Amino acid sequence: MASDHVDVLIVGAGLSGIGAAVHLGRECPGKTYAVLEARDAIGGTWDLFRYPGIRSDSDMYTLGYAFKPWTDPKAIADGDSIRAYVRQTAREYDVERHIRFRHRVVRAEWDSATARWTVHAHRDDTGEDVTLTCGFLFTNSGYYRYDEGYTPRFPGVERYVGTLVHPQHWPDDLDYAGKRVVVIGSGATAVTLVPAMAERAAHVTMLQRSPTYVIALPSRDPFADAARRWLPPKAAYAVARWKNVTLGVANFQLSRRAPGVVKRFLRRAAKGRLPAGYDVDRHFSPRYDPWDQRLCVVPDGDLFAALSAGRASVVTDTIDTFTAHGVRLTSGTELPADVVVTATGLNLLALGGMTLAVDGDEVDLARTIAYKGMMLSGVPNFAMTIGYTNASWTLKADLVATYVCRLLRHLDDTGQQIVTPLAPDTDDLEPIIDLKSGYVLRAVDQLPKQGPHAPWRLHQNYPRDVRLMRHGPLTDGVRFARAGTPAAAAVATSGGTDA
Repeated sequence: MASDHVDVLIVGAGLSGIGAAVHLGRECPGKTYAVLEARDAIGGTWDLFRYPGIRSDSDMYTLGYAFKPWTDPKAIADGDSIRAYVRQTAREYDVERHIRFRHRVVRAEWDSATARWTVHAHRDDTGEDVTLTCGFLFTNSGYYRYDEGYTPRFPGVERYVGTLVHPQHWPDDLDYAGKRVVVIGSGATAVTLVPAMAERAAHVTMLQRSPTYVIALPSRDPFADAARRWLPPKAAYAVARWKNVTLGVANFQLSRRAPGVVKRFLRRAAKGRLPAGYDVDRHFSPRYDPWDQRLCVVPDGDLFAALSAGRASVVTDTIDTFTAHGVRLTSGTELPADVVVTATGLNLLALGGMTLAVDGDEVDLARTIAYKGMMLSGVPNFAMTIGYTNASWTLKADLVATYVCRLLRHLDDTGQQIVTPLAPDTDDLEPIIDLKSGYVLRAVDQLPKQGPHAPWRLHQNYPRDVRLMRHGPLTDGVRFARAGTPAAAAVATSGGTDA
């Protein structure tokens, strides 16, 4: 049983975990840290997903780190390029030597007497159980299960004799050249897979129960290209980043305030890229408002190009049953398929599945309230990274990491050792993730909540969060203390009082 101590323990070596480690090394150089990663490689999502066409659905000037300019001309980048960028960052900032691979964190226990977390991890490579202690626990493990994607129960699927695959577990040896493919789903994964597979498949059908908003954006950003010609790399990156942040915020605000205007714009944009007479209303006009779910970006309109060329098609219907050689729909139509891809979504898993306890009391995440979208009421010296739902993940990840560093410096400067968010006295609570996507709704009862106002409310607004998290107060809504001070009475636990 191995045991050691660090000042800060970071969980996860993906995009946000590597960024957190870099921020910590730059802004708190005296702090010791380690990074625990359950898998055997750096990259997180961008190392896990290997399906055809895998790419970002945010531009890389905002998905890239604030401290490391994205220099590739591709604004919407492929998964290999993003994975290489994350790994290069880890090497450049000397993070690699701090990472312990194949360490899956299963539990963390806080002790107020010593102001320490005891973190229990399992090494999947050796079978060994490992215990570490830390003064601050910083989770960057995302919010979905890495070992299992979501696949609904399809009637008759046991009769199907073709190849059935989920994008989260793409086989390296899957050969779909010249074959008939059905992709079930209409989200970001489906709209990525369809044009990519259509380049080699005989035909690809995207089978969707209901449409999703799809918007075409250029794979290269002309503004960023011009900025690179005239400005130094860091300045060009900053200008392109803020331009895209501003456009993103404006798009989201317009969608909230005038959804009908945005609906009409998206419909006209789709119609303009599809053949005359195409049934846009059936296949590309959702019943919900824009940004109730994320918009799906298609670089250079590749999905629309595949549909227009006849290499792919969209069918909006529901599944009656699988057959031996395809899928029969409720309308009676049968879609023949040599390969069926179930791009049906993710399973949420908060904190990577780890459990928390504070001074012996089990923490029920669903009864905690998120402080500034990054800490939990009643849970001391703990932070988590959850990116924006309406913008790139890394914009929020950078802000969270910077705020954690501010907190750590404040603790040192004031001689304190513990910071604990205190739950607000309110029953006006909502889930921390405000999307109406299926993967969110399936797990909404397991997630922390958010309150009615700052610092307990998420506004999904990067410029506003810059003011709040880089320049706002550190002492609002929290209690600072020294070791030996019991956790706040307002701790929301499975055996406590509702916040």
